[in-house]
Amino acid sequence: MAAVSLSVVIITFNEERNIERCLLSVKEIADEIVVLDSFSTDRTEEICRKHGVKFFQHKFDGHIQQKNRAITYTSHPYVLSLDADEAPDENLKASILAAKADWDCEGYTMNRLTNYCGKWIRHCGWYPDTKLRLWDSRKGEWTGINPHDRYELQDKPARTRHLQGDLLHYSYYTIEEHYRQVDKFSGIAAQALYTMGKRAGAFTPHLKCAAKFIRNFIVNMGFLDGKYGWVICRISAYETWLKYTKLRALWQKK
Repeated sequence: MAAVSLSVVIITFNEERNIERCLLSVKEIADEIVVLDSFSTDRTEEICRKHGVKFFQHKFDGHIQQKNRAITYTSHPYVLSLDADEAPDENLKASILAAKADWDCEGYTMNRLTNYCGKWIRHCGWYPDTKLRLWDSRKGEWTGINPHDRYELQDKPARTRHLQGDLLHYSYYTIEEHYRQVDKFSGIAAQALYTMGKRAGAFTPHLKCAAKFIRNFIVNMGFLDGKYGWVICRISAYETWLKYTKLRALWQKK
């Protein structure tokens, strides 16, 4: 197949801390960069316009909905979807350029390596954290349960290929930031489960919490990440407990 043109798509809200790094990282692989913003109140728009991206705004109505909407603003069907706090490393950029030059499947997967408070996390269930982020947008769509979205290809079985290199994810700069995100995301997830009619028993929060900690800290060897491995596994387990506790509260309120 002939070389293809690539649209890099990013959704944002108050991402002045991250967005410039993301934009600079894709300059050499993108034929256009599309940013769909949720009316940021910081310097996100200013930074994006400085780098000449195609900048649009729309009220946020869910991660899945916003990411699917962002694709509609692209000029090319071949899409690399990124979050504002992500950036491909040099090896991954080379792999993407090679894929552009000889596109031979519906989608491409890549590993994501997360930086937590300055430390790269290689266990805890956080790595390799394989993601499908490069695809022909005519072949699938974003699905999942908010806020945990995933891209699904329609063709079964779809042809995919794994790319070498890592998608660098600059997640939390402080532990307090992680707790704030957990409180927010657990509420979104609980509401999504409630809308789907899912219920949780009295012991569900505790059982799910314990299972999450054992899986991440022991099975996925989070202990090898030292202090931050312990912190991540503990907070992730707490998020699970909080999600099902909030789900029970929604049903009790009804």
